[in-house]
Amino acid sequence: MRLVPHLRDTIYALSSGRPPAAIAVVRVSGPRAETALRAVIGGVPEPRKAALARLRDPDNGEPIDQALVLWFPAPHSETGEDVAELQLHGGRAVIAATLAALGRIEGLRLAEAGEFTRRAFENGKLDLTAVEGLADLIYAETEAQRRQALRQLSGFLGDHAERWRARLVEALALVEARIDFSDEADVPEDLLGPALKTVRDLRGEIADALANASRGERLREGMVVAIAGPPNAGKSTLLNRIARREVAIVSPYAGTTRDVIEVHLDLGGYPVTLLDTAGIRDSEDPVEQEGVRRARQRASEADLVLWLEDAREPFAKTESPFAPFGSPVWRVLTKVDVLEMSRKSILEREFAVSNGTFALSALTGEGMNRLLDALSRQAEAYFGSAPALVTRERHRHALEGTLAALDRALAEQEYGREDIIAEELRTAATMLGRLTGRIDVEDVLDAIFRDFCIGK
Repeated sequence: MRLVPHLRDTIYALSSGRPPAAIAVVRVSGPRAETALRAVIGGVPEPRKAALARLRDPDNGEPIDQALVLWFPAPHSETGEDVAELQLHGGRAVIAATLAALGRIEGLRLAEAGEFTRRAFENGKLDLTAVEGLADLIYAETEAQRRQALRQLSGFLGDHAERWRARLVEALALVEARIDFSDEADVPEDLLGPALKTVRDLRGEIADALANASRGERLREGMVVAIAGPPNAGKSTLLNRIARREVAIVSPYAGTTRDVIEVHLDLGGYPVTLLDTAGIRDSEDPVEQEGVRRARQRASEADLVLWLEDAREPFAKTESPFAPFGSPVWRVLTKVDVLEMSRKSILEREFAVSNGTFALSALTGEGMNRLLDALSRQAEAYFGSAPALVTRERHRHALEGTLAALDRALAEQEYGREDIIAEELRTAATMLGRLTGRIDVEDVLDAIFRDFCIGK
């Protein structure tokens, strides 16, 4: 239920990053934002124009800082409420004194996580898909994720959903007119035909969006690449080389890696998670056995497996690299820096023209560029180049529910049960409304907004 703005608390919070910093931004939103400004700076600046002001403690008038102050009266603000923004020097003491001063003003309280954005949603400034896009934009780590999140924040899915829903409501109106006014002389007989044509067109568009649904979800989560192989094949060295830092312990002793180590990377603008797994071999050590079990499990769930072998003894005392992991497997021969020149030349000739096979030295970097280029191309192919309309599981479920209702409505055409067709179209419209949050979605709001930071 949406609250009446003047009955709300006025909230405040630090909206910028962790101090110390050059600048810190504190925001205030709610019906007493103007009162708060008058209390700490003695007045209110011209709307949407920055003003330099001395910030003072409202209790004793003691100066706190020189700050830039912005004033956004409702409804022309990010939250739709009166909003004040204080741009302070970003020292811990300055921030603490400012927050303490605001906390002593009657009617103000610290904001909860995501509360500013939730108010923007409740006041119609953002729909639910845009809110999710904002969350994704905050946490985006790669260029591809940033672009996708910005599209959602700008209404890429929300605008589609609203257009679909408007057309669906028009079709529903035709069906209901046929039901309610069938005896009227001026009501055309064939209203059901145009309505169902609209439904069939909508069904095709939504089905097309769902056909590519997994691509957007994958981009949010990232491609998972498992580095697997027998002990001492150079898995941890390869992980460190790709990550460009010492992530995993490198040791000449077999069985050093017991658990799965994860590293998140940006490869060519795409998110990739590398997994360093325990060496796969038979062992009597129960701890190592558990490590091997986890290695097999994570490799079977990965989107790509790099199977590493020592180039000096490939396939020695280990299973085939093409064991049924359930994912594509690339064969990587390592430690080529210690091979004899003749053997190295043979490998380089064989592997230079073979897809999914690589010879390299993670220690010296020899052959690494070819592997990294191949991984970047694989990531680009995995995520696809066309923008994805659906980026979350929630979006997919809502559109699947819409599609199912449309299919049921179309199936009723054969029987001519117009009342059931109308009910299914209402169900489909409700599912689209839940996608954007235009229909009551209280059960999902808490889960979405709790992922935001305090002050956003």
